[in-house]
Amino acid sequence: MPAAERRDSLEKGFLNHMAGRETQPLPGRGPHAGELPGAEKKLHEAVCVLLVELCERFTFFGIVCNMILFCTARLDYRAYQAAMLNMCFVGTSTLSPVLLGWLAQHLLGRVRLVCICLFLHFLGTALLPVVSFPFEDVHIDRRHVLLTLPKREQKILFYFALLTASLGIGGIRAIVCPLSAYSLEGCAPKELLSFFNWFHWLVNLNSAVVFVSISYIQQSVARNLGFLIPFVSGLMAMITVHMVRGEMIYKPKTDSSLLTTFGVIFSALRTSCARHRYFSTGCWLDLAKENHGGHYSESQVEGTKSLTRLFPLFTFQILYRMCMMQIPSGYYLQTMNSNLHFSGFFLPVAAMNVISIVPLLILVPILECINSWLFSSKDTGHSPTIYIVVGHFCAALSVMVAGFSEIHRKRFPQVEQTLSKEVLLVSSMPCFHLAPQYILLGVAEALVTPSCSLLSFWLVPERMRGISMHFLALFNGAGCFMGALFVQTAHAGTQGSWFPHLLHEGKLERFFFFLASLMMVNTLGFWSIAHRYNNLHGDCTNEFRGSFPGEKLLKHEKTIKDYNAVLESSPILSPVEKT
Repeated sequence: MPAAERRDSLEKGFLNHMAGRETQPLPGRGPHAGELPGAEKKLHEAVCVLLVELCERFTFFGIVCNMILFCTARLDYRAYQAAMLNMCFVGTSTLSPVLLGWLAQHLLGRVRLVCICLFLHFLGTALLPVVSFPFEDVHIDRRHVLLTLPKREQKILFYFALLTASLGIGGIRAIVCPLSAYSLEGCAPKELLSFFNWFHWLVNLNSAVVFVSISYIQQSVARNLGFLIPFVSGLMAMITVHMVRGEMIYKPKTDSSLLTTFGVIFSALRTSCARHRYFSTGCWLDLAKENHGGHYSESQVEGTKSLTRLFPLFTFQILYRMCMMQIPSGYYLQTMNSNLHFSGFFLPVAAMNVISIVPLLILVPILECINSWLFSSKDTGHSPTIYIVVGHFCAALSVMVAGFSEIHRKRFPQVEQTLSKEVLLVSSMPCFHLAPQYILLGVAEALVTPSCSLLSFWLVPERMRGISMHFLALFNGAGCFMGALFVQTAHAGTQGSWFPHLLHEGKLERFFFFLASLMMVNTLGFWSIAHRYNNLHGDCTNEFRGSFPGEKLLKHEKTIKDYNAVLESSPILSPVEKT
C-alpha cells in the first residue's frame, strides 16, 4: 500500500520535526520546565499545531463564505462591490503572511509579533459580531430603539475588522503553523508532491465542514451567529497557541530574505541602466555580483537567478487565480439568485462550494496512484506540468460553462425567495444545475496547486525555497486583487451590464465568456513554456537550480535544521482554493 506508507512517513516526519527543531526558550522558562516525556511531548506539540491550523482555517472560511450575503443584505452593497470586497479580503490574507514573516525575521521578533497578531486576530473577530448585531431589533418600547449604528460607521467598523482579522490570520499562518513546510529537506519530488496533495486535501476537508455549518447557521438558524463562530474559533486558536508558545515560537536561522532578492534585482537593473548596456557574457543579474561592481555575493546572485526562472510559472498563475476567485464572487451570486429549495430543505448559499471540494477529496488518492507510476523510473524525472496545463484548461472550461449556465438560469420564471430576512426575486432553476462549473474548478484546484508548490519548492537551491514560496504567495495574492480590478473594470466599462446587481437584468454571461477566453489564452501560453519545467531528475535540475561554490560547500557542511528554519515563515498554500 504505497499511499498508506507515504502518509505514515509524512506523519512520522512531522512528529520528528516537532521534536528535533531548535527552539529558543521564552524568558523565565528553563530548559526543563514543564517537560513531558518524549513521545507524549511530540504528540502534544503535533496536536496543538493541528488545532491552531484548524481554528485559523475555520475563522478564515467562516468570514469568506458569508461576506457577499452580509454585504448585500445588511450593508446595502451592490453585488459587484461585495464581490470585490470578498476578493480583496482573500488577497490580503494571502499576502499578509509574507509581510509578517519578514517583520518577524528582521524587525520585531517572532514572539513579539505573534502576540501582536493574536491581538489583531481577536480584535477583528470580536468586531465582526458587533457589526452584524441587529441593533434595530432591540427596543426600549415600541417607539424607541435602544441603540443605532449608522451605515457609514458600520461600514468603517467592518473594514477595520476585516483588516485586523486578515493581519492576524497572516501572522498565525506565517509564524505558528506552516504545516506544509515541515520535514521536506531530504524528500524527492515524489514525496514532495505526495505531501502537498495530502496537505491540500486536509485543508479542503476542513473548508467543506466550515462552508456547510457556518452558512447554514447564519441563514437558517440565526443570521447574526455567522460571525460569532469566527470569533469563537479565533479565541480557540489563541488559547492553543498560548499552551505551546514555548515550543512553537522561536527565531529561525536564515540565509536569504525577500529584501536580498529584490536588492539583487534592483542592483542589476540600476547597473545595467547606468552602463546603458546588457551584460554580454552572462545573465544580466550577474551585474549585481561583487566581482562585476555590484554589492552581492555570488551565492546570493545565483540563488536569485534560479528564482527568476520560476517567474513565468508564477505569472501564469495570476489569471488562473482570477478564475478560482469566481467561487466566492460570480458563482456565489449565481447560486444566490437560483432556487435553493431542495426536497423541502433550504440549502445555504455557500453549501454549493462543497461541490467544488468533493472532486478534490476524491482525486487526491487517484493522483497518488498516478504519481507512483510517473515517478517509478529512476532514470528519468517527470514533471507535473501536465497537471497544471490540464488544470488551467479545466478552469477555462468551468468559467465557460458558467456563462452557458447563466443563460440557462435566466430562462426559468422568477420566484420569491427569502435570504437573511430579505425577499428576493430569483430564478426558479434549481441551484444544482450550477454543479458542473463548481466541479470543474474543483478538479482544476486538485491538479494545479500541489503541482505549483512542488515546482516552486524543488527547482531552487535549498536555502531559497522559503523565498520561492513567498513569491508564489505574492503572485497568488496578486491574482485575487487582479480579480477585483477585473470586476470593477467590467462593471464600469459596461455601465453595470456585465456584472449587474440584479442578474436577470444584466449580461453576466458575457463577463464569464470573456474571462474564459482570457484563461484559454493563458493555458496555451503556459503550455508553450512548460518544457522548461519538464524534468525533475536531480542531474537535469542542477543547471536550473544553480550550482556554485557556495552551494556546493553548504551541501557538505549544512545541517537540516538551519534550512528547515527558512521554511518556517513560508505560507505555501493560498486560502483561495479553499474558498
